[in-house]
Amino acid sequence: MIDKTALFLTIVGALNWGSIGIFQFDIVASIFGGQDAVFSRIVYTLVALAGIWCISLFFRDDAVAESHKRTDGI
Repeated sequence: MIDKTALFLTIVGALNWGSIGIFQFDIVASIFGGQDAVFSRIVYTLVALAGIWCISLFFRDDAVAESHKRTDGI
């Protein structure tokens, strides 16, 4: 559950940065009232924490992933 939430937030951050880079438009800031708004800062912080969490995916044991595949029937 945490992995999927972190992945979702990381994707939100990536899409936001893509929109800034391509269109010079900050989606999060426009939705939550500017870059300095409290809610925008919360979203930015959650995206950053999700990115940090996703770093752990590089160091996960492949055996854990394989055991999940067997129990899912894949």
